[in-house]
Amino acid sequence: MKIHQLILIFSALALCLSGCRGAKLSTANEQMERGEYFDASKTYRKVYNKLTKREERAQRGEVAFKMAECHRRLNQYARASAAYQNAARYGYTDSVLYLRLGQMLMAEGKYAPAVKALTDYLEWKPGDKLAQNALAGARMGLEKKGETRYVVKNAKLFNSRRADYSPMFLDGTFKTLYFTSTNEKATGTRKSEITGMKKGDIWFVTQDEQGKWKRPEAVEGELNTDADEGSVAFSPDGSTMYLSRARREPNANTGVEIYTSQRSDAKWSAPVKFEITADTISSYSHPAVSPDGQWLYFCSDMPGGQGGLDIWRINLKERQGSLENLGEWINTPGDEMFPTFRTDSVFYFSSNGHPGFGGLDIFRAELTRSGGWNVSNMGRPVNSSADDFGMTFGEGEQGYFSSNRTDGRGYDHLYSFELPELKIQLSGWVLDKDEEPVPNAVIRIVGNDGSNQKQLAKPDGSFSFPLDRGISYVMLAGAKGYLNAKQEFTSDTAEEDAEYSVDFILAPVNKPVVIDNIFYDYDRATLRPESKTALDELAQVLRDNPNVTIEMASHTDRHGSEAYNIDLSSRRAKSVIDYLISVDIEPERLQSQGYGKSRPKTITKKLNREYPQFPEGTVLTEEFINTLTPEDQDAADQINRRTEFQVLSIDYQMF
Repeated sequence: MKIHQLILIFSALALCLSGCRGAKLSTANEQMERGEYFDASKTYRKVYNKLTKREERAQRGEVAFKMAECHRRLNQYARASAAYQNAARYGYTDSVLYLRLGQMLMAEGKYAPAVKALTDYLEWKPGDKLAQNALAGARMGLEKKGETRYVVKNAKLFNSRRADYSPMFLDGTFKTLYFTSTNEKATGTRKSEITGMKKGDIWFVTQDEQGKWKRPEAVEGELNTDADEGSVAFSPDGSTMYLSRARREPNANTGVEIYTSQRSDAKWSAPVKFEITADTISSYSHPAVSPDGQWLYFCSDMPGGQGGLDIWRINLKERQGSLENLGEWINTPGDEMFPTFRTDSVFYFSSNGHPGFGGLDIFRAELTRSGGWNVSNMGRPVNSSADDFGMTFGEGEQGYFSSNRTDGRGYDHLYSFELPELKIQLSGWVLDKDEEPVPNAVIRIVGNDGSNQKQLAKPDGSFSFPLDRGISYVMLAGAKGYLNAKQEFTSDTAEEDAEYSVDFILAPVNKPVVIDNIFYDYDRATLRPESKTALDELAQVLRDNPNVTIEMASHTDRHGSEAYNIDLSSRRAKSVIDYLISVDIEPERLQSQGYGKSRPKTITKKLNREYPQFPEGTVLTEEFINTLTPEDQDAADQINRRTEFQVLSIDYQMF
């Protein structure tokens, strides 16, 4: 964020070194007071290198601190933290050193030493809100919290070898993007005394007919000058530009003002100063227009704020008496800047005063019903340990912002961001009781959000639906010749991709269906407690198919007399019927039948997979079982001992 500093903090900084002597040191102090941080840092370095005597240690520590202050304002964080540590080594006594050191270490991503420095500072200043918030942010960074699903990429097409920052879409078409650049083609030949780079110009880039971005180009006409042009904003119709411009005069403090320019035939007029107050000492920058076009938001160091740079607003239609500070919900003792609006009740801004990951972080502010603002950190990777600022949204959850991350020289560059849509998928299979695909199965899924989807399963029985998070769904699968099957499902609320699996097992109408896991006491018809789950599932099938009547049949193995087995199986089938009636299934829909050992089971594909010793289609008659080994005889007897149901009709109470 090196270049935009001259757009941020241009008020005079009364940081003179009282008692210091020498032409070079006085020159450095004057440069510092005027906000010429780049020139001042070089002068302080020369003075620092000359202070080598033991009796000059205290003065060297003081110069090191002032040199660190210059590097801090130039966003040269590694140089700043090194200079602050030198100041501490030479006995500089102002406790604010540890606050500044902690902030610089955070900007380098060195959270552990930052926690120590900030903790040390808070021992001297326990009530300092800025330090408390910084410490909270350092711990957040140390614990690696705040990760989001945003995808951030360097917008290489837009970036130069110098600083490029503060992107802003022209209008709601999102086909023209403006930003500020200090590349070598910027207007003017002199380099800034503040940053050591060329002064910024307004550039723009447009999309071609295929929606691809062209190469950036400077705005033509009278908009760009040899002064510093900074961040821009536009009226809702894109006809008026609001821009920051640095006021720079020889041997005078640097200040920033807001100007307006009008667009006509794709060209911008010469900027005209936008008068906010009669205060000519304070700076006014980073304009943003509310979506309804009624308010101009901006940042300023004028009196009456929370400290540092604050975000203010003024009514564009009735300026007189409308100026107001956004208050302590938004503003802190640190710096708040770069506001940009998404809706009339949601805007984004950057701050180094709220808890963040270092430098400037981007925050989201949402208007509450009580008239306050709910402020939340945008998290990583949108935010980093460096400066992140100047966000603008295109369509949906995507757009651009600026950051000096990964640039050791502190240059700002443009980055794209996008929040990918959550991929929540429900997939599964529609199979019959033998685990074979059900042809032409139809699956319906209805959500409590009003969504309603319908799909035909593929020939292999598979299906797949996109879902939304945190929604409860009712799902129904059916096919001709089969009973319907219903399931309920609620997707997770977590903001992460997820894939869920649900299978439907459909019972055929034209053949018996074995109910697994039905258990009786030995030689009795009493249902054991572990049978309840399977019977409750059967009851639900009957509820999902209210026009169906069934026969409930019980079968025994080959042991015992015919009369004994008929009686036992009849009583067992009756006990199942009694249970279904007890859970409110109509008695008229139920019949019981005991078949004893008269209907041996035929081996299906599913049974063959479970018992490969029995070929598919084999009928487990008593004669066949007697030819088997004792072990296989036990397996065959187990298969024959079963409880199953058969659909009798599908038109119960339909007429």
